[in-house]
Amino acid sequence: MDANNKTPVLEGWFTLDEAAPHLLGARCSACGTYYFPKQISFCRNPDCSGERFEEVRLSRTGTLWSYTNAAYKPPEPYVANEPFQPFGIAAVELEKERMIVLGQVASGVGLDALRVGMPMELELEALDDGKLVWKWKPAAGGAR
Repeated sequence: MDANNKTPVLEGWFTLDEAAPHLLGARCSACGTYYFPKQISFCRNPDCSGERFEEVRLSRTGTLWSYTNAAYKPPEPYVANEPFQPFGIAAVELEKERMIVLGQVASGVGLDALRVGMPMELELEALDDGKLVWKWKPAAGGAR
């Protein structure tokens, strides 16, 4: 896949670097709270009144916090291949930010291969129409 010639499903939500993609988030300049998707109006941390944010590349690795299957087609902005096929959803705690980010499990990775606590990494995958989405897969090297 040549990610440089692809279009993301959601513009500005992730980088298109095939070798090392990153989700794009925001960090409050006052307290350092991270947000994904980007939060740029006011800090939702109750101890902060910050209103300035910087765009940041979020960790591309983390720990599998939980997972489940999606047996129904999710609503927009999610874009599914047609015909719809059930898939896994991973909740991954990002390594540096310590926040949970949901994403589809990469194609070819069955739920039976997942274990809570295992290391995960971000990858890009093309839908049938060629648009790219981010997905989670077990990181090389197995469990921590």
